[in-house]
Amino acid sequence: MPLKQFTIDFRELGKEKSFRYDVDFLDFQNEFLAERFYSFNDLFTFASENKVDVEKLDDDFFYSEIGNISKQGEVEPVKLNFNDRKEEEENYYKKIEKGDIIKAKENEILLSKVRPNLKKYVFINKDNKDYFYTSAFIHLAPKKLNKILYYSLRSIFYENLIAISRQGKGYPTLKEDDFLNLKFDKRIIDKLSDKQDKIVAQIEPIERKIKELKNQIIPAREIINKVFAREFGFDKNLFNEFGKGMTAGTQIAENRNLRTFETNFSNLDKSSILRFSTRFHNTPTKKLMDFLDSIQTLQIKNVISENVHRGASPKYNPDGEIPVVKTGHLKNGYIEISQEEFVDQDFYNSSVRSQVKEGDILIASTGKVSLGKIDLLKTDQDLVADGHISIIRVDEEKYNRLFLTYYFRSILGYFQIERDFTGATNQIELYADEISNFQIPNIPLKSQQKIVDEIKTELDKQEEINQTIETERNKIDGIIEKAIKV
Repeated sequence: MPLKQFTIDFRELGKEKSFRYDVDFLDFQNEFLAERFYSFNDLFTFASENKVDVEKLDDDFFYSEIGNISKQGEVEPVKLNFNDRKEEEENYYKKIEKGDIIKAKENEILLSKVRPNLKKYVFINKDNKDYFYTSAFIHLAPKKLNKILYYSLRSIFYENLIAISRQGKGYPTLKEDDFLNLKFDKRIIDKLSDKQDKIVAQIEPIERKIKELKNQIIPAREIINKVFAREFGFDKNLFNEFGKGMTAGTQIAENRNLRTFETNFSNLDKSSILRFSTRFHNTPTKKLMDFLDSIQTLQIKNVISENVHRGASPKYNPDGEIPVVKTGHLKNGYIEISQEEFVDQDFYNSSVRSQVKEGDILIASTGKVSLGKIDLLKTDQDLVADGHISIIRVDEEKYNRLFLTYYFRSILGYFQIERDFTGATNQIELYADEISNFQIPNIPLKSQQKIVDEIKTELDKQEEINQTIETERNKIDGIIEKAIKV
C-alpha cells in the first residue's frame, strides 16, 4: 500500500469532538469533503426500543454473545432458562441480570463493537428475530435498503467501518458516536435504490441455497463420536448422557439435569488429587472411567517426546514479526494464526518453552468453555504460545498425533478434561500433570491411521459444503458490486 499524504487545516481537527487524529480516519473524512454523500442519519437510526424486562424471561429463551456469531453472520445462541440455572451457564445469567441483553426486530442490523474487522455482523431475519443479544452490539435500524445495506457493510462499505473504528493498542472498536462520521457515496446509494427489487430478487435464492447447505452440515464431534463409538463399542449417545459441562468438548451435549447418586467411600481415592466433586464421581463419569479400564490404554506421558508444558507470557512488540497463538485462536478444528499480536526474534530465541513446532498438539488450559479446545499445528511457521496453552509434543513413532487430537474431541477424551480441571467459574485450570496422566487407547499405529482416515474423509466432506457456502456468499458480494458499476 503506498504512503498516504494529504494536507489538513489544523483548525479542522478541533471540529472533531472525539479528537480523532489517526490517519485512516482523517483520510476517510478528507476523501468525502468535496463529494456528494449521504450521512449516517440519512440511512440509519440507532435502535432505541431494544430494552428487555428480565423479570419476564420465565421460560426457555435463546441468547447470543458476540462469540456466538460466525464471521458469516450466522447466529448460534445458547438456550437459557432462569428457572433452571446451570452452573456452567451462570456467567450468562449474571450478565443478563446486569442488563447485558437487547431484543432486535426483523430487518435491523447488529454490528460488533469489538473487532469489527471480523465481520461479526447480524441481519435480523425471521430465523433469528426471536433471539436475544448482548448489548455489546451496535444496534442499527436502516431507514431503507435494509438487507442491501447489511450486505454492503460486509463488502463495498466495509472499509468505511474500519476507517471509523478506533485503532488503539488493543483490538479495533466501534462506538455509536463514531457512526455519525460515516458517509456513503450518494451515487452508489442511488444506484442500489434504483435496482433494489432486482438485487433482492437475485440475493434471496442464494440465501435459500445457503440455508439448505447449512442443514446438511454435521457437527464434527458427532462424526468423531460416531466413529469412536463403533470402533470401541460404546453407545454413540453417551456424550448426551454425560451432558453439557464447563469445557469446550461438552458444549454440543444436552443440558444436565439434577443428579443424585450413591458411591462407596472407598471410591473417593480414585483421584490422585483427592477429588470429592460430583463431576468426578457421578454415574456417567464412572461409566466412562469403567469403560476405559476395560480396554487397553496408555497414558499420554508414555507417548510424548518431552514433558507437557505451557507456553509463556509473551512480551508483545508491535514491530515484532512472530505471531502469538492464544486460546481464541484454537478453533477445535484448525488454528487461526493471528496477524494482530507479535513478539520479536529476541523473545522467541530466549523463550524456548513458548515455541511451538509443526506437529505439536495445543490444548487450551484455562477458562470456562474455552478450556479443552485442542488442535494440531500444521504449519512450520515460527510461532509462540502464551501461558494459557499447553503444548503436547507426541513422538510420532509411538502414537498418531491426529488420532490423539480426534480422540480428545470424542467423549472418551473430553470427559477426562471435564473430570480433571480444577477451580470454579471462569478461573478453571487444566494442569500438565493431569494432561500427562490422561488415558489413551493402546492400539497399533495402523489401526489409529484407519480411524483417522475415516474421520478425516467425513470432515473433508463437511469442509466441501462450507466452501460451497462461502462461494455462494461471495456471489452476493458480486451482485452488490455489479449493481453499482453498471
